[in-house]
Amino acid sequence: MAGITPPDLQKALSGAEYPASSDQLRKVAEDNHAPKEVTERISHLGKKEFQNPAEVSKAVFRNE
Repeated sequence: MAGITPPDLQKALSGAEYPASSDQLRKVAEDNHAPKEVTERISHLGKKEFQNPAEVSKAVFRNE
């Protein structure tokens, strides 16, 4: 598995409005035709509300 990159995440979340829940961000990613790996990573973030893209990126990549 190659993994996702910060640009992959940025592209997937293009147009997202913040604050946003992980469910809202997953929907944005799906609407942007993001790869399944990206939407799965977003889905595993829990029910947290994110204030900006930097918070999302930190949460997605914290274990890498």
